[in-house]
Amino acid sequence: MDVLRAVALVLATMSMGLMAGVFGLYAHTVMPGLRRTDDRTFVGAFQALDRAIINPWFMVGGFMGALVLTLAAAALHIGVASVLPWTLVALVLYVIVVVITFRINLPRNNAIKAAGDPDAIADLAAVRERFDETLWNRWNVVRAVLSTIAFAGLAWALVESGAAG
Repeated sequence: MDVLRAVALVLATMSMGLMAGVFGLYAHTVMPGLRRTDDRTFVGAFQALDRAIINPWFMVGGFMGALVLTLAAAALHIGVASVLPWTLVALVLYVIVVVITFRINLPRNNAIKAAGDPDAIADLAAVRERFDETLWNRWNVVRAVLSTIAFAGLAWALVESGAAG
């Protein structure tokens, strides 16, 4: 049981760190870079990035992996008073990240993809405006901050796990 607990906690921490990195990179690199482009480049590049990120590695090892593995780590640490609170905090924060993703970011991602081939869009500026970069970015920064705090919580849970073991 101790090995299973440790493996779950390590994997949860790794996947949460990956997600904090993804959201952080979008916040300070990808979106600021796209902000400086024309409408055609923005729409085409965002569509390409969004299609590329939806893959098994990202979905299983990252986005959903962080949720499932953190839930598993929390369940396996029930009764371990030094580890469980940190793991639960990470889980709650990441659940909020998932909710934000599904309610704010994904609908915009899907709408910009549904607009079609940028070469066939008559009004690229309108597509970009409906996407609402400011709103998408604001909530992505929230995701980056929350997932980074969740990562720190899981890292501390690892420390506590080592102290408890």
